[in-house]
Amino acid sequence: MTDTVLKPLPTETELRGALARALGTVGDHRRAFTHVFPDDTTRAGRYPARASNVGWTTGFSTGLFWLAYEHTGDPAFRESAEAHVASFAERLALRADVGHHDLGFLYTLSCVAAWRLTGNPQARAAALEAAELLHARFLPRAGIIQAWGDLNDPRQRGRMIVDCLMNLPLLHWAARESGEARYREAAISHARQAARFLVRGDHSTHHTFYFDPETGTPLHGRTHQGHADDSTWSRGQAWGVYGFALNAALSGDGELLRVACRVADHYLERLPADLVPYWDFHFREPSPEPRDSSAAAIAACGLLALAEQLPAGQGERYREWGLATLGSLARAYTPGEEDGSDALLLHGVYSRPENVGVDEGTLWGDYFYLEALTRATRAWTPYW
Repeated sequence: MTDTVLKPLPTETELRGALARALGTVGDHRRAFTHVFPDDTTRAGRYPARASNVGWTTGFSTGLFWLAYEHTGDPAFRESAEAHVASFAERLALRADVGHHDLGFLYTLSCVAAWRLTGNPQARAAALEAAELLHARFLPRAGIIQAWGDLNDPRQRGRMIVDCLMNLPLLHWAARESGEARYREAAISHARQAARFLVRGDHSTHHTFYFDPETGTPLHGRTHQGHADDSTWSRGQAWGVYGFALNAALSGDGELLRVACRVADHYLERLPADLVPYWDFHFREPSPEPRDSSAAAIAACGLLALAEQLPAGQGERYREWGLATLGSLARAYTPGEEDGSDALLLHGVYSRPENVGVDEGTLWGDYFYLEALTRATRAWTPYW
């Protein structure tokens, strides 16, 4: 692992102060976004409202409300979250933008969380229906869940992406809740294929990988949001850190845990001094390219989750890296009054190649920042 000297670990007082500021911002979100959803990213520092519950990021808004409810017990946060749950149930009824693998992001943080925290039967039914739609994207010959695209269009079939590791917990939950092993089997198959084909020999990650859907033959890796097919998109590497850690815990697969450690080590060895990566690891200090705070927030959650599964000595090292990352984000990447931003984190990147959401707050960055603060300050049962 890298010998980079860690930034000072945040004190308990610093973490509590960062948590209080973050919860205050989520309170502002509740007043603005109970009956509508914020867009994927801020624009000039502020989240616009989106017209309807579509896209892959709306569950992060609901997840923020559930985390805030757990921290504060304030029924207003629960009411806002449950208003969102009703919207997610309606989204399924309308089949509104549910033909993709991000159903895990959407329904784990909204409906699985609601079922665990409140016993909401509508949330349970919606989460199980979403899991069934996610399972329908499983391609048995390739052993993967197809990310995007029409399952009936041969030109679009056979693509997996590293982000999907975070969607698999919905299938594990559905297997436990329904007693149907096929959900768990598909999730484990996909995670193992991701370890074999998305992780390169040096433990960096492809963003996407293609298979022949009819024969299952592995074809080639590509990128969609990274700098180049052979570079390492930093948010993708962070998805790998957290996604493999989660799937190791859910499956009990020791090899997935070892993969999580190797992917985490690759991530840590390439960080700049403040522990917040450029949007792609192709870029090193000094570079004018933008950082991606959302990648750091995701990785912080992954490192803290990884630490919990390892022997004390090995695990403590990952925990320290997670806490140091969290401290750096809290000190230098959160808005002050002068910024006029309603994001929890500044300086995120959605897609640099498409020039979308560059140097803005991101809804997922905000969620994972608050989740990391939650992991660092209390005993918490993950929604994943």
